[in-house]
Amino acid sequence: MQPLFVIIVLAIVVLALIKDRMRPGLILLSGAVVFMCGGILSPKELLEGFANKGMITVAMLFLVSEGVRRSGMLEALLKRLLPHNKTGNSVRRVQMRMLPTVAFISAFLNNTPVVVIFAPMVKRWAEKHGVAATKLLIPLSYATILGGVCTLIGTSTNLVVHGMVIDAGFKGFSMFELGKVGIIVATAGLLYVWLFSNKLLPSERIDRDEATRPDELSHGMHRIEVVLGARFPAINRRIIDFDFKRKYGADILELKRGGVTMIMHDMRRERFHEGDTLVLLANDDFMKNWGDSSFFLMVSNGKEQDFRMPRWKCWLSVVLLFLMIVGATVGELPAVRQAAPRMHLDMFFFVSVVTIIMAWLNIFPARKYTKYISWDILITIASAFAISRAMQNSGMADAVAQFTVELSKSCSPVVLLAVIFIITNLFTELMTNNAAAALAFPLSLSIAQHMGVSPMPFFVTICMAASASFSTPIGYQTNLIVQGVGNYKFADFVRIGLPLNLIALIITVTVVPLLWPF
Repeated sequence: MQPLFVIIVLAIVVLALIKDRMRPGLILLSGAVVFMCGGILSPKELLEGFANKGMITVAMLFLVSEGVRRSGMLEALLKRLLPHNKTGNSVRRVQMRMLPTVAFISAFLNNTPVVVIFAPMVKRWAEKHGVAATKLLIPLSYATILGGVCTLIGTSTNLVVHGMVIDAGFKGFSMFELGKVGIIVATAGLLYVWLFSNKLLPSERIDRDEATRPDELSHGMHRIEVVLGARFPAINRRIIDFDFKRKYGADILELKRGGVTMIMHDMRRERFHEGDTLVLLANDDFMKNWGDSSFFLMVSNGKEQDFRMPRWKCWLSVVLLFLMIVGATVGELPAVRQAAPRMHLDMFFFVSVVTIIMAWLNIFPARKYTKYISWDILITIASAFAISRAMQNSGMADAVAQFTVELSKSCSPVVLLAVIFIITNLFTELMTNNAAAALAFPLSLSIAQHMGVSPMPFFVTICMAASASFSTPIGYQTNLIVQGVGNYKFADFVRIGLPLNLIALIITVTVVPLLWPF
């Protein structure tokens, strides 16, 4: 009876995630609480995810990323990458200079701030040099996703699966272990984008009210572009019912959603949605008051941000990031473990040290540190652990695994590896990557146990599949950001992203069994 109950609850949870009824974290937490009420989870098991080392590591990585973002070093790097002469303005040449570097940065920093910094800069550069920004912004998002699969800290999903692997009694991933397959996927993905994005992506879309813009830029007012985040207080409320002018001191000129631009008199009865891009008319006070707000994923006024951080702090933030990566890598070596048996010199240890140093040196605003942590992602991760445990406690994961193995007795484990990839990837395109990993993990573990093979190939496959969100703008936050900035339609992501999903699938199911034998 319990397996059936879990299946019904999970079906409701998945439907709620797809329908976007609430934020993913609260939806998953609701499912975990229902399982606790049904006696499938104990209160201790429900809370274990909130004390998980992987979840706390993700929280502190948000702060480290914010410290590096505020240094201005990323902006300086991108300025060097973007050509300054007209001979270097071809889309392919710009992509060749920019995308590999962006992927490398995203292997060690949270993807969202990288896109938040780079997307407005790329758009400004494209407008200045007569290049279609639409040819560059989706590739920018894809480069951050592809870079993220190359390291343990490249995306929160890798840390989530890493935590589940350890909880299941297996040795977790080292810093660069996932890079064995991730670098191949990233290289092939970047090559595909470089070769085909110019043909598959649309040319620049011109807004309908272009002619009215010069008159709007008078009396100290100028245009500001914002992308609405999940914490924006009017999400799902009608625009006409929310006094944006009184709350934020700005007038809404346009709303961009799914490649469609609506001007104010067309959209008053529309509702605000996460990922909407608003074009505002405001003065400089808006940037001062709301430029750092968690209500908006991105705020751009067409100018470069200046955090006025002392130069030594700028360089120190980058040095600390480098030491964190090197320390976590060296700390995994057997000789180091033997030399310091009581100290676990892993990623959690070094990210904790770096976060505290950055806080005390005010490299990120220590008094406002809670603003830079995505709490919904943390609640999603913690609840994901609980739901994964419920699937195992109830016997549901075993029942589904046994049914799957019975159906595929004549198939090799590689076929089931492909099935796990497709299921995980489908979930991540429709809802969220961490939830997809949570649902796929216990199924993969049970399938491997029933087949009598090593589960590690399945765990690595989940990491690749959960991050390979290319076909929809809703599966990954960076896709959502560039959709509004570039005024893309949903079909634009499907056209260029679906072949990239297939490339990731083929490489993963081919390479993973060779590197992590069954």
